[in-house]
Amino acid sequence: MKHMILGVTGSIAAYKAADLAHRFFKAGYEVEVILTNGATKFITPLTFRSLTQNRVYTDVFQDDFPHEIKHISLAKKADVVLIAPATANIIGKIASGIGDDMLSTTILAVRNKPVLIAPAMNTNMWENPIVQENIAKLKKYGYQFIEPKESLLACATVGKGALADVEDIVNAVNAAVKL
Repeated sequence: MKHMILGVTGSIAAYKAADLAHRFFKAGYEVEVILTNGATKFITPLTFRSLTQNRVYTDVFQDDFPHEIKHISLAKKADVVLIAPATANIIGKIASGIGDDMLSTTILAVRNKPVLIAPAMNTNMWENPIVQENIAKLKKYGYQFIEPKESLLACATVGKGALADVEDIVNAVNAAVKL
């Protein structure tokens, strides 16, 4: 069984992460979900707990694991990490080495495992040179990106920035772990 960390950030596309979690669970992955604080404003931990039959993590300081440092143990046992949707914020944090929440801290502890990032944001944010520079930097370090698509966005504009199709994300993860 492959072990996956699914990181979900504060994007309107967070609801699509529920479909991803369930698809990977049905395909035989052990899925452990980490929600950022922003993600919990769009979708609840209960949704992911129900779909994955697993714990959901929201806080690096959760005190219910006295025998382990959870972000380290999650990083060690993961076969693959997927961040979907990934905001400009999480991309910037990772690119800058900032670990100030459960997701960013766990990502910083992952070594020699595929980390796939599926961005979702407004077109202006996606095209921002700083965001593109952060993406280029992360690609240089081996992070894999699943490009957003052009679509009608939540802000009522049409442009590139919508989360890639769920099927494309599933295929990219399976290819990364050679399934």
